[in-house]
Amino acid sequence: MLPFDPIGEARRNWEANDWRAVDAMSAATSITRAHQLVIGRINEALARFDLTFSRFEALALLHFSRRGLLPLGKMGNRLMVHPTSVTNTIDRLERDGLVRRVPHTEDRRKVLAEITDEGHRVVAKAADVLADIEFGLAGLSADTLGALDDAIRVLRREAADFAE
Repeated sequence: MLPFDPIGEARRNWEANDWRAVDAMSAATSITRAHQLVIGRINEALARFDLTFSRFEALALLHFSRRGLLPLGKMGNRLMVHPTSVTNTIDRLERDGLVRRVPHTEDRRKVLAEITDEGHRVVAKAADVLADIEFGLAGLSADTLGALDDAIRVLRREAADFAE
């Protein structure tokens, strides 16, 4: 733990040098640091399942799908990650017996990831653990969580992250 706020210090330095966009720099740096803190807490909680947040998200996506399986390309789109990341994630989940690859019945070029019974069991337990730690955001009020979510949603919408 530092004896001072380094982002506050950066803000003072930017202001002292008359650099522009001080509020934006401070907010962006705070978001980046908050991401590091939250993902660290989440991954620590998921370690007992030998999962990371990205593997948890892939399992949850399969768990929520109608038939428990999806094409890898569709998973990449929904998880908003590069196809290589999906392949690596599914490789690891398959090695752990939580998903299996199956051929697409109508298009032999496509491969589907299917969640196993063990995958369903693990993702449900992991979701409970993440709920217990409030996804790494414990200590923030419901109002603060809502305001934070709303503000970031505006940022995402303005970046064309999704269509409303």
